[in-house]
Amino acid sequence: MLEDTAEKRPPRRRYPKGAQRRQQILEGAIALFGERGVNASSLRSVGEAIGVSHAALRHYFASRDELLVEVYRAHEAQTGDHAGVGGQAPVALMVRAAERNRSIPGLVQLYATLATDALQERHSAAHDFVRERFGALREALAARIEAGQRAGHIAPDIDAVDAAALVIAASDGLQVQWLLEPDVVDVGRSLSLLERVLPGCSQPVGDE
Repeated sequence: MLEDTAEKRPPRRRYPKGAQRRQQILEGAIALFGERGVNASSLRSVGEAIGVSHAALRHYFASRDELLVEVYRAHEAQTGDHAGVGGQAPVALMVRAAERNRSIPGLVQLYATLATDALQERHSAAHDFVRERFGALREALAARIEAGQRAGHIAPDIDAVDAAALVIAASDGLQVQWLLEPDVVDVGRSLSLLERVLPGCSQPVGDE
């Protein structure tokens, strides 16, 4: 019975130093990617850049994909940039994220890399992460759109899930264009044009 209890105990309790070290690695990688972007980063090159041995990285992250996913998760946890945050309307939520992303192009590139990798069979970690993230974000935005419809801000005949998918597609596509031509593309301003397609999607709706 003692052995069973020990096996079920959370790793954080058994190895607090290990959890702390893992967090330090993630913070170092966030800073690295935020400054330099992802490019062709391998586990070995990331380790060299943040002063961690390849063996230590492999201890905490089985692959480059797993490291990239966990770095982005940690970044979202730090910034609060994830589905369901706040009571902002769909378009306003994406505009706010775009404005914040101006200062962290390397992490925007990290997300774009994960989204591209997710389409390739050998990148299962990226595939699962991006698919789940899209699903959660669609659900959160659709809930806001439905709230706007009940409040009379958004046309009732618009399918909430379709509209949510459109907002996400516009946001992600504009972010990639911004990475390529930051002096030409203004993500927030372009997203605001969605108001013509989805009237009321910039109106505050509140959380339910």
